[in-house]
Amino acid sequence: MDLRQLRGFVAVAGAGTITGAAHLLGLAPASASEQIRRLEKSLGVTLFERTPQGMRLTEPGRILLAEARGLLDHAEAVRLAVTGQRRKVRVGALEMLVATRLPGITQRLAERRPDIDLDVTALPRHLILDGVAQGTLDAGLLLDSGVQVGALGFAPPPELDFLDVGEVRLALVAAPAGQAGTLLVTGPLCSIRMATDRVFGPGGERRELSSIVAVREWAKQGLGRAVLPDFAIADDLAAGTLVPMEPQVPSLALRVVWLGGREEGLRDVLYAMSS
Repeated sequence: MDLRQLRGFVAVAGAGTITGAAHLLGLAPASASEQIRRLEKSLGVTLFERTPQGMRLTEPGRILLAEARGLLDHAEAVRLAVTGQRRKVRVGALEMLVATRLPGITQRLAERRPDIDLDVTALPRHLILDGVAQGTLDAGLLLDSGVQVGALGFAPPPELDFLDVGEVRLALVAAPAGQAGTLLVTGPLCSIRMATDRVFGPGGERRELSSIVAVREWAKQGLGRAVLPDFAIADDLAAGTLVPMEPQVPSLALRVVWLGGREEGLRDVLYAMSS
């Protein structure tokens, strides 16, 4: 059992297929498959069940996965300590959170751990979840609700842990003399749209627009009402260009997600996010 085999094993577990793992590792599928075969032979156990849908972890495979992640994280920490290189933590976040929440998090992390570089990428939610599951991202920052990942209305990959580090307040708003009938919404995969649908259902007179910014500007022009997050409308509420309406809309959780068992390597990042 060596580190290359463990990296291949973790990649296959995250990607769910040999081909997907090979792409992540920069290997030919045959090479990735050979790593798994040699690892299984050296341990004397079957780590994956081969199915038409992909590679499914066996019970020994699930046990190894948690341990393998810890071993690889420790090996990386040793490498950085020996070489003197800086550690990079890769975080994927929704674009609106990159613009509004990540600057403060980056500053707090720099003050607490100046030896860590925070690499932030703006991504849609499904790519954040895929990246965390496959190991190309260390953590993801997204909007959710409830006591488990995905309770807002999306399907997460298994084995994700999470920490709620804040909330995003939502409000139904409109221009003071605007149209109260038309509901302005973003696309169906947007977290704010999901929250809107939970309050109003899928029906009624609607106009779908491309972004939170577009929805806000249409609402300011009196072309409808909209559910919008606090950071997008604070100035407009203060200026009176938008006013709150009934009903009240429940807040969303600002949620950090990561693969189970990797809390140790993310402790300082989680601290900066929750401060």
